[in-house]
Amino acid sequence: MSFLAVGVDIAKATFTAAVWVEGKGQALGEFANAEAGFVELAERLKAFSRANQTSEIHLVMEPTGGYELAFAWFGYQQGWKVSLPNPKYVRDWAKGLGQRAKTDKQDALLLARFAAERQLKAWQPLPHEVSELECLLERQRDLEQLLGQERNRWESLQNRPGIAKSVVNNVEHVIRTLEEALAQIQQEIESHLKQYTHLHADAKRLREVPGIGAKNVLPILVLLYRWHSLTAGQGTAKGLTAYVGIDPQTYESGTSVRRTATISRFGNPRIRQLLYMGALGSSRGNNCLRQFYLRLVERGKAKKLALLAAARKILVWAWAVFRQQTNFDPSRINKELAQAC
Repeated sequence: MSFLAVGVDIAKATFTAAVWVEGKGQALGEFANAEAGFVELAERLKAFSRANQTSEIHLVMEPTGGYELAFAWFGYQQGWKVSLPNPKYVRDWAKGLGQRAKTDKQDALLLARFAAERQLKAWQPLPHEVSELECLLERQRDLEQLLGQERNRWESLQNRPGIAKSVVNNVEHVIRTLEEALAQIQQEIESHLKQYTHLHADAKRLREVPGIGAKNVLPILVLLYRWHSLTAGQGTAKGLTAYVGIDPQTYESGTSVRRTATISRFGNPRIRQLLYMGALGSSRGNNCLRQFYLRLVERGKAKKLALLAAARKILVWAWAVFRQQTNFDPSRINKELAQAC
């Protein structure tokens, strides 16, 4: 092995690190999840690299709600190979090894071994303007959820006797504040797209794809940029559907074991929800996606499975439009559907 495999189990304030060298693991201890901790571990890893004559450092961490991103960026700047595998892949692999216990130290050792024995894709940070857009969208989503909760709370107060007026006034004040904050974020998103005209152009082209509208176009755009970065622009539509977790997953064994086909559900559930709702809405319109959906239903496919297939088709079309930087051509799709019938 010509690289030093480093596994890191990361949390909000600290992280635990381990290395895997010549078929054996070694724990390095706990470090602060801050610049000082990153530098301290980097010095330790340099010493390990010299001692073991390795030419590269491969850092592996599981995505943990963003706590890993600062260290991932630090490692990327150091020239390390950084990987952020799907936690489910790692857990399934650990079960195959017979590992049941779970501690921070064991998780770090497991990730180090995972890096040593598996071929992992290198993580690439998003372009700066896309990362900013993603942050704005996350904040917009947070505010929408908070606003929905407060509006529901206000409605429940209207039907309850004996409610203090000050409580109602307070909830109304919070609602107004959240509405103002949401409007501000939405304005920031619009300004961001005006500033980076290529993002605006990308979004405009994606809006031509059936099933993509105002509510899901920007999250899908960020997803496509991330997939482009992860695969150095060489990713396939099939790989993208697996990355999102909307790829079909059959369960068959021998002649008697059969289970209903479903999807893998790896990846971001929010994206899957947006694609599914896009497919549901578009299947009621007059477009090529509806034709695709109806053709599946006519062939005996369950409506829910047909909608999942339509959601997958949205993603495939979106990736083609994004990768080729071209406009969506419904006439071409209609021709392909006609030939398939």
